[in-house]
Amino acid sequence: MTTNYQEFAPLARFMMRGEQLMRIISLFVALPILWATFMPQYKALASEVTIADETKINFEIQEHMSIADGIIHLAQLDIPMMVPVDEPVKSEEELKREKVLAVWKTKQLSKWENLPKGQFTINASAYTAAADECGWNTGITASGLQVKENRTIACPPEYPFGAKIKIEGYGLFVCEDRGGAIKKNHVDIYMKTKQEAFAFGRRNLLAEITI
Repeated sequence: MTTNYQEFAPLARFMMRGEQLMRIISLFVALPILWATFMPQYKALASEVTIADETKINFEIQEHMSIADGIIHLAQLDIPMMVPVDEPVKSEEELKREKVLAVWKTKQLSKWENLPKGQFTINASAYTAAADECGWNTGITASGLQVKENRTIACPPEYPFGAKIKIEGYGLFVCEDRGGAIKKNHVDIYMKTKQEAFAFGRRNLLAEITI
């Protein structure tokens, strides 16, 4: 008996279409179920994010504003500004002094290591650039620099040129000169006039090396 498969072809096509139709129906049935399951969770999450964002925004707004008579007043905000600070321009004289003292520093390195630490007592006197005191009146110091009021001081030979000495009550001086009588703790402060030097006399003062 010979089977004619062509007779069953329409039935096979009908069954295949039936399976496809069932899959489509199942999909339509599953979609509402999935929607009902996940949609509430999504809404809850979105609500939490919205509330958190609104709270943060409201907090930031309320921190810098006030309401009076129906008018919103915004507080003035202090915004830091970077203001450029100009470094002081050194004069030609200052640059020359620094250059000369730098040369002396390389020659007197050992003296820098032996400077006194902390406060100590000095026996201070005063001098001028007069010829009867210095042997000449050019005002040129032993370091080669010109004397300068409120700066130049004659120090014992143990002190290197360029060492800064802060004298209590008088300010900061720089060791730039020497003197035959300047030994141990004795220093000589340059002053412009003899009247000032005589008035200063001789005093025991506290001092400190500031390098």
